[in-house]
Amino acid sequence: MAQGDSTTAHAIERFWERFLDLARNRGAKDSALPWYVRHAETYLKAFPEKRLVMHSAQDVAGYLERVGRLDRISDWQFEQIVDAIQNLLETARAPIVDEIDWEYWRDSARTLTPDHPTIARESLPAQIGSGEEKAVSGARFKQKQNAPSALDNAREAHRALLERMVAEIRRRKYSIRTEQAYESWVCRFILFCGNRDPETIDVDRIRAFLEDLAVRGTVSASTQSQALNAIVFLYKQVLGRSLDALGDFTRAKRPKRLPVVLERGEVVRLLSGIEGTQHLMAALLYGTGMRLMECVRLRVQDLDFAYHQIVVRDGKGQKDRVVPLPARLEQPLREHLQSVRELHEQDLAQGHGEVFLPDALARKWPKAAKEWIWQYLFPSGRLSVDPRSGKTRRHHLHENGLQKAVKAAAQRMGISKKVNCHSLRHSFATHLLESGYDIRTVQELLGHADVSTTMIYTHVLNRGGKGVVSPLDGLL
Repeated sequence: MAQGDSTTAHAIERFWERFLDLARNRGAKDSALPWYVRHAETYLKAFPEKRLVMHSAQDVAGYLERVGRLDRISDWQFEQIVDAIQNLLETARAPIVDEIDWEYWRDSARTLTPDHPTIARESLPAQIGSGEEKAVSGARFKQKQNAPSALDNAREAHRALLERMVAEIRRRKYSIRTEQAYESWVCRFILFCGNRDPETIDVDRIRAFLEDLAVRGTVSASTQSQALNAIVFLYKQVLGRSLDALGDFTRAKRPKRLPVVLERGEVVRLLSGIEGTQHLMAALLYGTGMRLMECVRLRVQDLDFAYHQIVVRDGKGQKDRVVPLPARLEQPLREHLQSVRELHEQDLAQGHGEVFLPDALARKWPKAAKEWIWQYLFPSGRLSVDPRSGKTRRHHLHENGLQKAVKAAAQRMGISKKVNCHSLRHSFATHLLESGYDIRTVQELLGHADVSTTMIYTHVLNRGGKGVVSPLDGLL
């Protein structure tokens, strides 16, 4: 072997050693390292005539978009590919490493599962041999890797009753979260009663179940109330029985909690610890007071730059409302929309470009699913195939990515409070009241049905323990 060849081989060997060391430092298991190398080599083969230091952000994005369109790539494999490419470019000291929103691509690895609240109520194919479609809760379509649990067996044994309850819930337009919670509590109640038919269970057994939750289960007051609401709904609305004889029972104590509110300086520190698309989403949560799912489900048509407002559609309680569009986010949002539009046009060119539409709108307007105005403001970086309908769509980013980013940023920035995405909504309301806005205005912006819910934020008007000066400060 010539001296030059030997030197080149040694340099390549040292490169891959640094690549593997970087992967290990980031938590990759030894068993996964060969796959990291394979993913990196596959990426390199896609650009045979281009050195790594010459790669652009568009090269990486285009490659990940192409890989993301392959339905045979699972979520964990896509995330592994993202990690491998980042490690590869960092090992090569490519200048574009800091230009790429790696967290966005990792978030894109997690596709929406069939029981996700956004898509769980989509029309299901008719059951084999049934001859008709049935209303089945999205909670039951969760793929089970292990043997069926006792809860699964209860669902199967009382399928007809649960389908009646789900149909009644949907007729009343309750949220999917309520639907899944009610079904779960009814199944737990059935198990508590020895898997008996609820129609044969008396009021004393219902009272015993609720007291068991409070005494032995030590659940919170809101959890016990939710269980009670589920059982009352089952008996009153589905079985047509009144529970007036339920009477008193041991109730879990309801604590009075104050919201976690960040100071303005803490908000600045928190947002500075988040980058890319997640930074834009977190800034919107604080700047508008939206709930987490309201933010991730925003569509292009919901932004109104002319009136400097955002329309929040189908919020909690099925209510639309208008929130302010922060002026300092208008330009970043315009730039973000441009990249989203380019992605949508690429999908259309590939024969895709469809998005999920709620409430049977896809049947009413068959072409609307591919229209620009219906696209998600924060789409996932990869397409996904719905396991029930078989349609290939681009859903919104999974909300867990933003939740983890906010929590991690709070820890990195040394914020000693229990910070989550909802803390930004609490901070929005509190800071508006501090600025002198009246509580009715804040109520409308938050979408509260009753002003008493908004009153919890008035604690900020009482400085230092209701304005009392501590006697310690009066000592000489």
